Amino acid sequence: MGATESFTIKTPCSSANIGPGFDVIGLALSMYLELQVTIDRARPSSAHPLNCRITYEGEGAGTADISLDPEVNLITRVALYVLRCHDQRGFPADTHVHIKNPIPLGRGLGSSGAAVVAGVMLGKECGGLHHLTPARLFDYCLMIERHPDNVGAALFGGFVGTYLKPLTPADVARTEIPLSEVLPAPAGGVDTGVKPPAPPLGIGHHIKFPWAPEIKAVAIIPEFEVPTARAREVLPAQYPRTDVTFNLQRIALLPVALGQSPPDPELIYLAMQDKLHQPYRQTLIPGLTEIVESMTPDTQEGLLGVCLSGAGPTILALATSNFGEIAERIIAKFTENHIVCSWKLLEPAEGTTVVRA
Repeated sequence: MGATESFTIKTPCSSANIGPGFDVIGLALSMYLELQVTIDRARPSSAHPLNCRITYEGEGAGTADISLDPEVNLITRVALYVLRCHDQRGFPADTHVHIKNPIPLGRGLGSSGAAVVAGVMLGKECGGLHHLTPARLFDYCLMIERHPDNVGAALFGGFVGTYLKPLTPADVARTEIPLSEVLPAPAGGVDTGVKPPAPPLGIGHHIKFPWAPEIKAVAIIPEFEVPTARAREVLPAQYPRTDVTFNLQRIALLPVALGQSPPDPELIYLAMQDKLHQPYRQTLIPGLTEIVESMTPDTQEGLLGVCLSGAGPTILALATSNFGEIAERIIAKFTENHIVCSWKLLEPAEGTTVVRA
């Protein structure tokens, strides 16, 4: 290998929950965060902070949401965490990371989960940490992003069920550390130079479910953001037992229903209903209830079911045909509330890949 190397990391966006699967089910979709990385290892150092230069194009470019400082940008901060767990304080000289991001920010399509997964993979590749398996990378992801549905889908791809292992008291203590020790950044304090704790082993696990090849996802993306923290604030601390049972019944059916070919529209529609998060988030997303209740397989040919994508505001409609008509009907409902939308036709995607030039 020459002194200069280059590689590309591609990480899919994702939709979490898929109706009743709150914080459990994730679906990787065919819109990709891409990192184009070049490293000139012949140079002893770089004029850029931490030997890393970041350039960016795509969603949020030129705004305060996207920093080009490697200690602030989420992708490179995560990579630094992985590197520093392996006694590498910065990037190899001279590293250039060009980020191409078509994933809308704060819209329920897993933009932060994709950034975390891409960052972990960036740390592995830059550090030559080839011993890190996908399962171990998942542990690193879950030290940063505690919701396994989005990062599980983005890392492993496909339609996945995920869960977190209950941690021992010792492991819990290891996660309760200053932010500066995991993700050095101005917001988290100064970099103390201390080696951060490696993640406990086996924080989370996943399983891939079958997905019928006829089913595609229509993503209707409103032009406003719903921060995940705000979307969680509206959820109750406790739920009625009947609502919990309602979701448990449906989540037991959903993975089987979406894997059957040909798909059963009535079964899928019923299995995608939810009482744990969508009813509470309707206050944040005008028209959500009307959209979910009015769009059924009986009223729209080709439709299987409609749900909130992650924390929203994106609406995900699963369908086998008439994709444009379905999108336009949902967009019309948003238009009644003076909300502008775009839409994309997406398919289940493979997980994060690395291609070397």
